[in-house]
Amino acid sequence: MELGTIWFLLWGVLWAVYFILDGFDLGVAMLMPVLAKNDVERRIFYNSVGPFWDGNEVWLITAGGVTFAAFPGTYAVMFSALYTPLLLLLFALIFRGISFEFRSKVESASWRRMWDSFHITGSFLSALLLGVAFANIFKGIPIDQAGVNQGNLFTLLNPYGLLGGLLFVCAFLMHGALWLAIKTEGVLHERAMNFTVKIWPALLIVAALFLGYTGVSTKVFANYLSNPLLFVIVLLPVGGLVMQRVYIGQHRPGRAWVASAVTIAGVALFGVIGIFPALLPSSLNPAWSMTIANSASSPLTLKIMLGVALVFVPLVIIYQGWVYKTFLHKVTEKDLDYDEAY
Repeated sequence: MELGTIWFLLWGVLWAVYFILDGFDLGVAMLMPVLAKNDVERRIFYNSVGPFWDGNEVWLITAGGVTFAAFPGTYAVMFSALYTPLLLLLFALIFRGISFEFRSKVESASWRRMWDSFHITGSFLSALLLGVAFANIFKGIPIDQAGVNQGNLFTLLNPYGLLGGLLFVCAFLMHGALWLAIKTEGVLHERAMNFTVKIWPALLIVAALFLGYTGVSTKVFANYLSNPLLFVIVLLPVGGLVMQRVYIGQHRPGRAWVASAVTIAGVALFGVIGIFPALLPSSLNPAWSMTIANSASSPLTLKIMLGVALVFVPLVIIYQGWVYKTFLHKVTEKDLDYDEAY
């Protein structure tokens, strides 16, 4: 397998891992106004993701870094063509992040409500914008021969893009609710499990509409039709959705969360494999797309990067595995008394 192809697959996997890991804490934040009834419960929400959220965002930096280093041509065009939504995403993530630290700095109910609103809004916009951006990448961006985007922000807010944003919001809500069911007990646990039962039909409908719309509005299925064995990838999100409902019915939130992770990864990989070998397809002319061939770094650069990745990515995985194992216990009111608690 060529180095460019290897890095293309790694690029897709890194985005899938980011969606899985940051997806649940974005979902937890979006659920706060729905499931948290008082300040103690809101603090439990914060602390359920407290040890994990910043480590999860390392994968966003990694995915962006890989785009920059392995496919600099695509990086340049992507951050130019998607400048406005990416800037909005950056600010949403910034305000969401600082809300963790600033919320408890002042003993004031209005102060806390303000930062809660930033936390919730920033998480919702992050989920929505990520979905809109990736749906438009699957559909194709109107970039010309010079790599200049001939559209604007409103061009990206097309029905397919918005449906992709809605899919990400629903998937992250499910992912976050299952995480809360794992991390909480008593009334909060029951509320979270009840919410998963309610959100699952909505997620199923949106996922089915997105899959159907993908067949009509994009060329994603072209690779699958030319190589039917690739349809195995489609079984990931489909099987994950089915097993979510099975495990929810059995009251096994841990296994349902894993099934949700498979669903999210399956959706991401389904689109990435569908646009191969393009990283940023052009909707104006396929010949103007940013592909592995016209945007990859030199073979020597890719080889050095692969060596570095083989050393450091496993170390990051081991470290994060230790963090999850150490802090996977349920969060209770007693945990809020610690100085380190949010």
